[in-house]
Amino acid sequence: MPAFEGSDGLEGVIAAHTILSDVDGAAGRLVIRGRSLDQLSGQATYEEVVHLLFGGFFDDLPETPALAAALGRARAEVFAEVAALDARLIGLGAIEAVRALMARLPDGDDLHTALRLVAAPAVFTAAVIRRRQGLQPIAPDAGLGHAADLLRMLKGQAASQAEVAGLDAYLVTVSDHGLNASTFAARVIASTHAGLTSAVLGGISALKGPLHGGAPGPVIGMLDEIGDPANAQAWLEGALDRGDRLMGFGHRIYKVRDPRADALKRAVRAMGEGSNILPGRLAFAEAVEAAALVVLKARKPDRSLQTNVEFYTALLLEALAFPPDAFTCVFAAGRTAGWVAHAREQVAGGRLIRPQSLYVGPAPLAA
Repeated sequence: MPAFEGSDGLEGVIAAHTILSDVDGAAGRLVIRGRSLDQLSGQATYEEVVHLLFGGFFDDLPETPALAAALGRARAEVFAEVAALDARLIGLGAIEAVRALMARLPDGDDLHTALRLVAAPAVFTAAVIRRRQGLQPIAPDAGLGHAADLLRMLKGQAASQAEVAGLDAYLVTVSDHGLNASTFAARVIASTHAGLTSAVLGGISALKGPLHGGAPGPVIGMLDEIGDPANAQAWLEGALDRGDRLMGFGHRIYKVRDPRADALKRAVRAMGEGSNILPGRLAFAEAVEAAALVVLKARKPDRSLQTNVEFYTALLLEALAFPPDAFTCVFAAGRTAGWVAHAREQVAGGRLIRPQSLYVGPAPLAA
């Protein structure tokens, strides 16, 4: 059998050169187009980060205020697709229903297509959630910011400034993250010149897997089952005894604490100021987090399993009234801008992604 010179899971393999983001797993650092996560999360709006990511990939890209207005108009345009939400789609999982609606959008490579794709997950997520609750979808308000409009479409009323800031921080934090599974899928599809919609649909399909973006929801289930900090150690040890994975801990790249976890924890704390409920929920989650880190260190001393983005994502989105089974939809609402930017970057490079595989099956029978 020939020697395998690659890497299972493409570990350590450089598959693209990018100007979009850099993930330093050893240092616990995320850089998006020359800006550290600390300089963006809680500091920049999602529209500003969309402009940052799209810069240089669209000749007609306007400045941020005009881009924000165009994104608002795009939300209004894609709302027409909500009419296709029938009982069959509503019966699917939330992310499957959102993906099905996004598949109705035409393919293209222009800025208009890109903005419709960025707009769509926000509009469709709110509509799907409301329909599953027996409520009518609410049309977008093109004059609002992206985060503010998503929350208004979800709740049927204007969100507080703290809530808008919290969701904005989340969308910014998850907007791009190196060559993760969904971004790589989007780039592979884009390399065939299939179009931006096809690339984004591929990204969503990869994101929904529980080993990628489909895991924040179960964090809420874990917290609810633990119920009290006094139960945390026994519950966590029992989960590991059963061979379960502790959701919200460990990451393929980060060998130290995921910097996005701290960014979202700050956002949750800021949202909780003046609230009678959220600070207590945050304190409980922090106690569970501390217990989990102790248990993981004792049970898996050879691995560095630290808090990842999923843990405080769950707490933040729960506080914003998103149901846990729709958390991945909100993740997609933030990450779509990154997928689009990577797709455009891949096409600009002009190279079809075509790695090789090593055949390890049986040899043909002798004649």
